[in-house]
Amino acid sequence: MKDRLKRFDYSLIITVLAMCIFGLVMVYSTSYTRGTLLHENGSYYFNRQLIFFIMGLVLCTVMAFFSLKSLGKLSPFLVLLSIILLGLVLVPQIGIVRNSARRWIEIGPIAFQPSEIVKTFMIIYFAHIYAKKQAYLDHFAKGVLPPLFILGIIFIMILGQPDLGTAVHILIICGFIVVFSGVRFVHIFMLGLIAVSGIGFFAISQPYRLQRLTSFMDFDPSESYQLVNSYVSIATSGLFGNGLGNSVQKLGYLPEAQTDFIMAVVVEELGIFGVLFIIGGYLFILYRGVQISKQVDAVYLKLLALGVTVQIIIQAVINLGAISGMLPITGIPLPFISYGGTSLVFTLLSVGILINVSGRRSID
Repeated sequence: MKDRLKRFDYSLIITVLAMCIFGLVMVYSTSYTRGTLLHENGSYYFNRQLIFFIMGLVLCTVMAFFSLKSLGKLSPFLVLLSIILLGLVLVPQIGIVRNSARRWIEIGPIAFQPSEIVKTFMIIYFAHIYAKKQAYLDHFAKGVLPPLFILGIIFIMILGQPDLGTAVHILIICGFIVVFSGVRFVHIFMLGLIAVSGIGFFAISQPYRLQRLTSFMDFDPSESYQLVNSYVSIATSGLFGNGLGNSVQKLGYLPEAQTDFIMAVVVEELGIFGVLFIIGGYLFILYRGVQISKQVDAVYLKLLALGVTVQIIIQAVINLGAISGMLPITGIPLPFISYGGTSLVFTLLSVGILINVSGRRSID
């Protein structure tokens, strides 16, 4: 145990903690007016996010010391639990509708978003199953295909909420794990072609999806209200921002600015310093995640490390691309920064897995 503690990647831990604390500050700044108007408490969203942060830290710590071998053995159960949770979302008495989408489960005072939990569970499952199938990866039907049926079920269930953004995010994470596992290039190319074709089909199968996916290219201000106000936030920031707490767009112009568009307020208030801090943090997490994967011998551990790293980085890229108008708006939160309990808690749980892997490195 002492040896593992010495091997933990403390630079990664410090970076994640710093980003979470920065996120708490920005949630407080961004949501104070909304909390006052809706809940008569300017600290309402901050207090909730602080509770989620503490819960996430507890789970992160537990996962940092949890047996990864046992975690792999639990992966089939985690997949079953994922399917059950996603099924419960569609039950009217349990699943709740927010912003015209049924993505949440509400049980008494507790509400959570199962698709955020499923991201972590699918990383564990894919890392475990493709590590076990190393001897069969040249055989598409026997080694590569079976886990993809599970991924297809998960994808369709999340798409039915509807939540194309999260469904595609999980597809990308699992796709990277398949690539990293050593699958033959011809199989990767074929699967990539099928995935792109499938996403394209689902994107154009409903008019609202197509409109949302193309609005960022030639947007109508009446249809892209969030993006327009995101641009205003960025444009009025100047190089050094207007000062912490001095955003104008958060005062009712940028809807629910504390969630997936929080970066626009960061830019407006802190300018280049806020941008460099956040992007620098993600780049450092990417670097450490890749290094950790290189420093462990077991394929399972490598795939876990890379899966968690890809989860965080791809989510950040999707979010930052959306607020800058370079990618479609998907509603995906910014890791460690955006307000959102399920996302923060389970992203920190995933970080706990990465820290656990770092404790098993060969760095002597």
